[in-house]
Amino acid sequence: MSEAKDGELDALQAALAAEHAAVYGYGVVGGRVDAGRRTEARAAYDAHRARRDALAREVRDLGGSPVAAAAGYALPFPVPDSAAAVRLAAELEDRVAGVYSDLVRAAGGKRRATAAQALREAAVRAVRWRGGSVAFPGLAERAGTASAAPTA
Repeated sequence: MSEAKDGELDALQAALAAEHAAVYGYGVVGGRVDAGRRTEARAAYDAHRARRDALAREVRDLGGSPVAAAAGYALPFPVPDSAAAVRLAAELEDRVAGVYSDLVRAAGGKRRATAAQALREAAVRAVRWRGGSVAFPGLAERAGTASAAPTA
C-alpha cells in the first residue's frame, strides 16, 4: 500500500475510533440531559452511529481491519447533571471535528468531501450544544485536547 493510502487508512481508523467514543459518550449524554434536549441527543447519537458504520465499511474497502470499540471510555470530566451532559456533547463534537479535519487533509476525492461534510456536521452540533462557535472548528480544539482514551 502506498504511503498516501496508509495515511488515509490511518486517518479513517482515527475517525472510526472517535466515532466509537462519540457513540459511547452520547449514551452518557442521553442519560443525563434534560428531557427538552433528549431528541437532539438521540439525533446526534444516531448520526454518529451511521458515520461509525460507514467508516468501518471504508476501512474494509481500503483493505484494513476496522478498529474495534473499547469496552468503555474515560470521560473528560464527571457528568452528574444536564449541564455537564451538554458540555460533554459539545466536547464530543469538538473531538470528532478534529479527527475529521485530519481526514480531510489525508483523503482525496469523494472521501475528502464526505469528511468535510462530517466535519461541518460536528461543528454545527457543537455550536448548538455550546450556544456559540469557534473560528476554525476542528483545528483550534485539537491543540488543547487529546482523544478520549479507552479505559482499561
